[in-house]
Amino acid sequence: MTTRPRILVARAVFPETIARLEQHFEVEHNQADAAWSRQELLARLKDKAGALTTGTERIDAELLAACSELKICANMAVGFNNFDVPAMTARGVLATNTPDVLTETTADFGFALLMATARRIAESEHYLRAGRWTKWSYDMFAGAEVHGSTLGILGMGRIGQGIARRGAHGFGMNVIYHNRSRLTPELEAACKARYVTKDELLAKADHLVLVLPYSAESHHAIGAAELARMKPTATLVNIARGGIVDDAALAQALKEKRIAAAGLDVFEGEPKVHPDLLTVPNVVLTPHIASATVPTRRAMADLAAENLIGYLVGGQPRTPLNPEVLKKKP
Repeated sequence: MTTRPRILVARAVFPETIARLEQHFEVEHNQADAAWSRQELLARLKDKAGALTTGTERIDAELLAACSELKICANMAVGFNNFDVPAMTARGVLATNTPDVLTETTADFGFALLMATARRIAESEHYLRAGRWTKWSYDMFAGAEVHGSTLGILGMGRIGQGIARRGAHGFGMNVIYHNRSRLTPELEAACKARYVTKDELLAKADHLVLVLPYSAESHHAIGAAELARMKPTATLVNIARGGIVDDAALAQALKEKRIAAAGLDVFEGEPKVHPDLLTVPNVVLTPHIASATVPTRRAMADLAAENLIGYLVGGQPRTPLNPEVLKKKP
């Protein structure tokens, strides 16, 4: 009788996902969603051939050296800054993520956060809930215009393009963007977007949305110097990754009203939030929920499971990040 591969599901997921994986593997799961320490994660992975991970599990050279049986880590996320991909490749461990299935939902949320930030929705709700609303006034929570304004996008992958289309086609916004590489003329036309330098993006955007992947190069891509280049009436929205923005510098800029407002779904060191961000009223804060609709989270879990099954059972994962590992597989 052939022994089935052992896998670890590091965080709670849909019960249907666990049941599907159990058809192919010996599954150790974490449906209690316990906060495992680094050492506990390492100990649980020692005898596993695969893992379904989220952005909170760091897979690096130290862990890989201690987990010689590991063949694949399937991230239930499009981002993978928790993976040391070169170290995984060197060890022959496949890395996968869940692109495409969350693009439109995340773009929806990015635009919702932009709207909430520009129109001061969270700030005004807190005011109402506190019983402070006693009369109408002409300038009460007067925010920034969205339609017809200039939308700036830093990072123009699938999600950035989705936000651009929503702004250009739905709200008549003038869309400008900066990216490591320029889009094709066809994609620029579909998004009604114009490529600019980063400096021009910062200077001209009325609403700046960050959708770039996190890396050593993008760490604090928006810091004090960049915030100083923005309009005092501008808003900043981050749905990318914590660490792309210097949260301390942003809190100071918001406090001094050097930019008008910010909307943040991601934070440095999350789930911790820089305490200064909790003291300024002109920021909308959400707990990393940009992809959080039931259908999209199911699709993410399904794709992560399919990567595990596809690789460990059939040898063909759907969305490999380091496909060179497949060439080395005997």
